[in-house]
Amino acid sequence: MKRLAVTAALLLTAATAHVQTLHAQTLHAQTLASRITHYDVSKTALIKAVHDGAGSMNFGPLMTDKTLSTNLLFLHRGVLHAHSGIGQHFHNHCEEMFVIFDGEAEFTINGRTSLLKGTVGAPDRMGSSHAIYNPTDHDVEWMNINVGTCKVYDAFNLGDDRVGASKDKIPQFVTMHLDKALLPAATAGVSRRRALGPSVFYTAWSYLDHVLLQPGATLPQTRYANMSEAYYVISGDGSVTLNGETTAIKKGDAIPVDLNQAKSFKAGGAPLELMIIGVAKDMATKNAFAANPDNENPERLFAVINKGK
Repeated sequence: MKRLAVTAALLLTAATAHVQTLHAQTLHAQTLASRITHYDVSKTALIKAVHDGAGSMNFGPLMTDKTLSTNLLFLHRGVLHAHSGIGQHFHNHCEEMFVIFDGEAEFTINGRTSLLKGTVGAPDRMGSSHAIYNPTDHDVEWMNINVGTCKVYDAFNLGDDRVGASKDKIPQFVTMHLDKALLPAATAGVSRRRALGPSVFYTAWSYLDHVLLQPGATLPQTRYANMSEAYYVISGDGSVTLNGETTAIKKGDAIPVDLNQAKSFKAGGAPLELMIIGVAKDMATKNAFAANPDNENPERLFAVINKGK
C-alpha cells in the first residue's frame, strides 16, 4: 500500500508538472498585449442577489483559472451598487479576498462585521465565511481575488445578506490596507510594501504587495521559477516588459506573469501604482517561501525575544 501511495504521488506530481509546462507553452505563444485585460465597467454583467446578497452588482473577470498555471482561480473587478452586496458564504477548498478601492463597505468574516474605508481588503481563509455590503447611496469600486487548493471553486451560501448587521468598531479579522502613506521611502524611485505575507493564507497564495513607481522609475527585472504573479494597475500608466516584449499599461489593466517569466515595469509621466498577487507553484514552494522571515514582514517582537537563542 505504501508503494502504491508513493507511486500515485509521483504520478500526480509528474502530471501537474506536465500540465504547467503545456500551459506555459500556450501562454508563450500569445502576444503580451493580448494577455493583458482591462477593466471597463460597461463591459461587465449586471447580477442580482450574489450569494443571496442584497441588491445587485456589476462584475466581470480580468483573470480566470486558465490565465496562470498556478491555482489562481480568478481576479474579478466591478462595482457594488448602492445598498447592495454579496451574501455570507463559506469556501472550503479556496480562499478569497474582497477589496474596495473607494468609499466604504461593511465587511463580514465569520459573522463579525466592520465598516472599512477603501482602499482596503479582508482575506477569507479556507473554512471561513465572508460577505460584503455597500450601505451607501453610491457605487463602490470592488475587486475579488480567489486562489484554490486546485483549479476547482466551491461555495456554500448561508442565506444571510448581512443587511443591518451589528458592527464592531475594531475589525475582529485580518485586514489589508493599500494606503500610500504606509509605503516606505522610495529607493531609486520605487516604494514597495508587503501588505499581506504568506502566513495569512492556507493555500499557495503567498503574498499581496503594494508598489509605487515615481515617474520614469523602473521596477527591475525579476524571474521566479516557482512563483506566479498577477499585477493590477491601481493608478497611473507606464509599460511592462515580459520575456523581452514590451507594451503600454494603464489604470485598470491586469497583467499575468506565469512561472519562469522575466518581467519589469516602468512608470510613465505619472506615478505607477501596482497591486501584486503572488501564488506559488505548490505548497512545498509556499512553505519554503514562508520559512524565510524576510518574506513575511513579521512583528519584530519575535526577533527580539529569540535574539541569542
